[in-house]
Amino acid sequence: TLLSILTEPRNALVKQYKKLFEYEGVELKFDPEVYTFIVDKADEFKLGARVLRSICEAIMLDAMFEMPSAKEQTGEKSLEITLDYAKKKFEKSDLKKLKVA
Repeated sequence: TLLSILTEPRNALVKQYKKLFEYEGVELKFDPEVYTFIVDKADEFKLGARVLRSICEAIMLDAMFEMPSAKEQTGEKSLEITLDYAKKKFEKSDLKKLKVA
């Protein structure tokens, strides 16, 4: 259920992030394992769909600020979020300190 909430609705979180990057002229791609990682983390916290946005933001925050300037410098027009990248960014976030409800 969490996976479908993350990816399927018209205003799904993944679609929102893709649109934000599209505004900057960057194609955002997610490895399918990243979706599973996000859903598993949400399940760990036992907070359901409410925590999906926070987890996505923890993973995407740096890229949202770095990609526009990187695009100018290198001409990069796409960004692929891999499982390793997602794990690294999540571990750096304060979100991992949340207590299970």
